[in-house]
Parts: sequence; C-alpha cells; structure tokens
Amino acid sequence: MAAISRLQLQLLHFTPPPFKSPSIFSRFPHFSRTSPRRFFTPRPLCSVSDSTPQNSSSEVASSSSIVGDLLDYLNESWTQFHATAEAKRQLVAAGFHLLNEDEEWDLKPGGCYFFTRNMSCLVAFSIGEKYVPGNGFHVIAAHTDSPCLKLKPKSSSNKCNCLMVNVQTYGGGLWHTWFDRDLSVAGRVIVRGGDGSFLHKLVKVRRPLLRIPTLAIHLDRTVNQDGFKPNLESHLIPLLATKTEDNSLESKDKSNDSFLKDALHPLLKQVISEELCCSADDIVSFELNVCDTQPSCLGGGNEEFILSGRLDNLASSYCALRALIDSCESPSNLKNEQAVRMVALFDNEEVGSGSIQGAGAPTMFQAMRRIASDLTQGYVGEGAFERAFRQSFLVSADMAHGVHPNFTDKHEEHHRPEMQKGLVIKHNANQRYATSGVTAFLFREVGRIHNLPTQDFVVRNDMGCGSTIGPILASGVGIRTVDCGIPQLSMHSIREICGKEDVDTAYKYFKAFYQTFSSIDRKLKVDG
Repeated sequence: MAAISRLQLQLLHFTPPPFKSPSIFSRFPHFSRTSPRRFFTPRPLCSVSDSTPQNSSSEVASSSSIVGDLLDYLNESWTQFHATAEAKRQLVAAGFHLLNEDEEWDLKPGGCYFFTRNMSCLVAFSIGEKYVPGNGFHVIAAHTDSPCLKLKPKSSSNKCNCLMVNVQTYGGGLWHTWFDRDLSVAGRVIVRGGDGSFLHKLVKVRRPLLRIPTLAIHLDRTVNQDGFKPNLESHLIPLLATKTEDNSLESKDKSNDSFLKDALHPLLKQVISEELCCSADDIVSFELNVCDTQPSCLGGGNEEFILSGRLDNLASSYCALRALIDSCESPSNLKNEQAVRMVALFDNEEVGSGSIQGAGAPTMFQAMRRIASDLTQGYVGEGAFERAFRQSFLVSADMAHGVHPNFTDKHEEHHRPEMQKGLVIKHNANQRYATSGVTAFLFREVGRIHNLPTQDFVVRNDMGCGSTIGPILASGVGIRTVDCGIPQLSMHSIREICGKEDVDTAYKYFKAFYQTFSSIDRKLKVDG
C-alpha cells in the first residue's frame, strides 16, 4: 500500500464544523465591545513573544539577542507610565525588592531593590557584597518620556458635526508625521472605588480610535512647493467620531463635576471605562497621551532595522534595565563587587526635566544618600557621602543622531555615526553633553576590553546642539559623566528607526560597564 501523507490522513479524519452566519464581530474581533482589549495585528509585525511559527525567536533575534524582548517592551510601553510599570514587572520577576520612598529602608549588601515615583520615574539598584560606605555608585540614566500629543484638561469639542479631541504638544516632535496615522489613547486615570477610595489605573486602547486627516491636495495646491506647515493649534486636532442625533451617552453622564463633563467626550469616556471594566461615572481624573497603534517591528531587506515609535528613549531605558538585571542574576555576580550598580529612569526629559519625576529633581542623589546611610554601621569617617559621590560614575544614555544618507551635510565631516557600527560617545565643548576626555576614556576602555565598538559625535559649529540629562545630573552634586547613545534616524518622528545590532551592542556595553568598571576606574588617578 502506498504511504499516506500527513495531509491525506488529516483529510480522512476531517469533520467540517457546523456553519454559522458570520457577524462583523466574529470577522473583526477588535470591533467587539465585549472584548475591547482584542486587536487585530498583522502577523509579521509581532515580536518574539508570539507563538506563531513565522515569528519565532530565531527569526526576530538569536538566543543571545535582546531585540525580541525590546520589541515586547516597546509594544507594552505606549506611555511613560506603561514603560515604568513594565520595568517594575520585570524587576519583580527578577527578584528585586520594591521599596517605598515614604517608608524606612532596610538594605543589605548583595541585595537588589527599586522604587518608583509618579509611576513614570524609576530607580533600581543592586549592592555589592563588598560595599562599604564611601564607595561609589555606577549608574546608567535614561528617560521614559517621548514627544507626543497629550489631551488637554478640557478635550471635548465639536466641529461641523464631528467629535474632536483637543490636544497639546509635548516636547519637540515632528508633528507632520502624526497626520494620517491610526491613533489611539493611553495613559492613566483615577477611578472612584466602591468603598469611597480612589484607584490609580493604567489604560491603553489598542484599536485605532483617532485620526488627524491631512487636507486634500486639491484644496492645497502649493503644499509640495511651499511645504506642509500646519497650525499646531487649529490643524492638529484628532477626529474621534461623527456626531449623531443619539444623545444616549450624554444622558448617561451623571457627573456632578462640570469640569469632568467638558473634560472627555461621553463616547471617549465610555470606551475608556470599558477598557477598565468600570462605570464611566467613576472616572474622576485622567492623564492621557495620543499614541500610534502600529506595533514595533523589524524591517529592512535583512530585517536589520527596528521600526518603532518612542525609540528615543525607551531603547536606551530597556538596554540599561536589562543590563542591570542580567549583571546580578546570580548571587555570585555581586560577591566581589565594591560599588552599587544603579539604573535611573526619569520622566520629562523632553521638556527640560524640571519636575518631581524629572532628572532636575534630587531623586537619584537622595536615593544614593539613603543607601549609603542605611548601610553605615557606626562611625565611617569624615565626608563618607561626599567621597561616595566623587567615586561614582554616570552613563547618560540617550539616543544619538546617526548620519542620514540623504542629508550627510548635516553632520560634521569627521563625526558621522552610522547605524550598526556601535555605541556613540557624544562630545560638546559648550557642555551640552557632560562627556570629558577622562570620562570618554574610561567608558571607551570598557568597550576595548570587551571588544565592543564605539563612535564619536560632535555637532557642526554652525548648528545648535541638543542636550541630555547628563549635564543636569553631573552638575547637581558633582558626578563624573559620559553621554552616549544608540545611533538612529527619524528622531522625534512618530515612527523612528535604529539598527538591531546597535541595541545588542548597547546592552552588552552596559552590562560590561557594571561588571568591570570598578577594576578599570582604580587604574587612573586624576586628582590628589
């Protein structure tokens, strides 16, 4: 008898299912009101966590790569709140202990700890078993926020029978890239509990909910010659829905607060309440971002690029977080460590860092002082805290400007960082970056020992230079600092691009920094 193929066997035992008339909800599950969290995602755009064969980890990244995990992190982290919450989840899973800034700490050498502030700022640290008061802190700092649109306190408006959502710009975004995108909302809300308390909850509406349409070229004939120059107050307003004669949602809004009645459209409030499984009337406050719904993914002819929103600066944040976790995954990793390894992720960098959750607040330095104080046993000598700061080293990690192949003249001729060529060390004589000759050497020495590539960036003399949290933190107390970053293109666009090899290089570099900087630092004396 001829061999029967597996397909033939399946056909022999196949029983057709009973026919059911398809509804729009079964064909398009993201329309279902009973399961608002479901969202149809094209399969090739999934990250490594998906179970489909075409998206296996071997296709997204090798076993030694963190690129697949970064894609998962980006797809979870639509806002600074979600980025912090996901970092918190990963730290807890790795055995880090959650602290509260309002309570006394009981720290031990060899322990791993973290705390959050405003659920948009996070500080995590692991204490070397050989740490003594006066020893330094080895810190990597990044930020959780990205340029975006945020809902105004009174976001509800109507134009030409259209329900519009009023927004304000946050940071220096390339706002023209937000037109004609499938947008939605995410952030946090305060919900009234059944016992009269108030609950802090995160929300993310995954389905396309908003859109900012461009004006047809027939009505703007010179746009390609004069450029697209939208007015950010009147033209950058997302469309939510068309207004109907059905006022049922308005009649259901029983809020006695006039502010809340104007704050959100009843329709938008209803969508959010369905996501949170609460009553729309229980939503008492909100802080929402407008977000792009397109998932982060790999792209390019060889799938060598990461295509995503918020790469600036969640890519740096994740590489730093993962490096800290992996550098102390075993108790033996901290056995000979004399320093404290730390990650600090701040909010509001894109608008100057001047907030309680930003790098301008003394969050990190208060944590360093509390750690040193808690581990002090008896008299430790004069200036223990000051000596600790002087022996510390900060890596300010923020994305870097890779050279654009179509605009090479925008880079200084001899400092043109390329994607896939390694981490970029940033220099600026006017201290827009905090790098010095000493800190650049020490950081570069980490890469030399571990055979990890670096590049250098200097802005042209006829162009302005951006800045980072590096100078803010360096000048706050006086900590040696180097500014570095992963090279990328389309910075501050709604959709950015970087090389996946550079992500793995940054992760390895940061991990090597934690593991070897103590031995490197003691070989160089500058003062004294």
